[in-house]
Formats: sequence, structure tokens, C-alpha cells
Amino acid sequence: MLSAPGPDGKPGLILKGVIVPAGYETFYLSGQLADPIDPAKKETVDDFGDTKTQTVSTLNKIKALLESKGYAIGDVVKMQAFLAADPKLGKIDFMGFNAGFKEFFGSAGNPNTVARSTFQVANLVSPVFLVELEVTAVKAPKK
Repeated sequence: MLSAPGPDGKPGLILKGVIVPAGYETFYLSGQLADPIDPAKKETVDDFGDTKTQTVSTLNKIKALLESKGYAIGDVVKMQAFLAADPKLGKIDFMGFNAGFKEFFGSAGNPNTVARSTFQVANLVSPVFLVELEVTAVKAPKK
């Protein structure tokens, strides 16, 4: 898989683009949301956490879904992030989102990063959610 670096030739937090070689297998994941911190409590934003907490929860869920199909988090090449305003801040917490993102991409555990689009949305499916993530993963065909 080839990735396009930033203008300085070095990889950035996100990629400018990705080229996937012919024949690679592709896995498209639907939008995923955070799980509650305590499964018995799922009524308020606090039950799901702030933007960073929801990002980490959602990426852990995505990681598990990928692994269930033989993929790894390092196989993700494209992400679409939908962020709703944190009621405590009155705006989206982009820094919190990036902090959670950096735990999974461009990290010691996964030096790869992704092509990414981030959108501010008015609302997600429920007001308790601040983050929804869609990803596309690819891997070399089995031999």
C-alpha cells in the first residue's frame, strides 16, 4: 500500500491520500459509536464520556470488528469522523478527538496513519454521542 506524504515529504497526523494496489481486499465499516463507560448507565453524555473518551471507545470497537475479520487497526486507510458539539464546551472538541486518534494511529503500537475527513455535525443519532467513525481497511490478498 502506498501513501502520499505531506508537502515536506514526511507523514503528518493524517495522510493527503492513499493508493491501494490492485487486488487488495477491502473492508468497509459502517459508522460506529462509543459504548457507555458503565453498561448499566446510558442516559447522558457523561455516561459515554467526553470526546476523547468516546473516540477511544469507538476506535476500540472498530479494532475489535477489524480483528474479527482478520484485519488490524494498521490496515485502516480511510476514516470519516463525525463530531457533535460537547454540551459542556458548546462546540466540538477537535483536540480531544485528535488525542484519542493519536492513541491508535501514528503511535508506537501502529505507526500507520490514515486519509481522513472530519465533519462537524449538528447531532448524531442520540444526543449522548459526540463521535461517530466510519473506516475503510485494506489488506493484501491471501496467497
